[in-house]
Amino acid sequence: MEAVPDDVTAYLDRLPEAKRAEVLPVFHTVHSAMPDGYELSMLWRMPTWSVPLATYPRTYNGQPLAFVSLAAQKNYCSLYLMALAGDSAEERIFRTEWTSTGRALNMGKSCLRFRSVDDLDLDLIASTIAATPVARFLDTYERIHPS
Repeated sequence: MEAVPDDVTAYLDRLPEAKRAEVLPVFHTVHSAMPDGYELSMLWRMPTWSVPLATYPRTYNGQPLAFVSLAAQKNYCSLYLMALAGDSAEERIFRTEWTSTGRALNMGKSCLRFRSVDDLDLDLIASTIAATPVARFLDTYERIHPS
């Protein structure tokens, strides 16, 4: 198995050109919409915006709390929108708004799978991300995972 870079720029640079063309617009959309307080780094072998441990150290695994991750898989790409996990009102709103676009939704609990950037509603993704400041994300996390 090929080693995954520990740097976001290196990860993006090492993607095959065709895959990079699909991932970069999503990466830039997510990055531009990201509220203050999240930190971008390589976690779990993919670029991840997370709540730093200095802000929230009480995570279940001792790792920063992931908010959004983006991964280029062999046959598709994945955008993990953790704010939509847990059968939340946010998830229901997101699914309803997505359906109104006429696009097919290939999504698990929080994993939005896509083959092409054209499969995505980048405006909806950006607004979903922008609407979730760190404090709101942590409130949801603590409601779902009480300590």
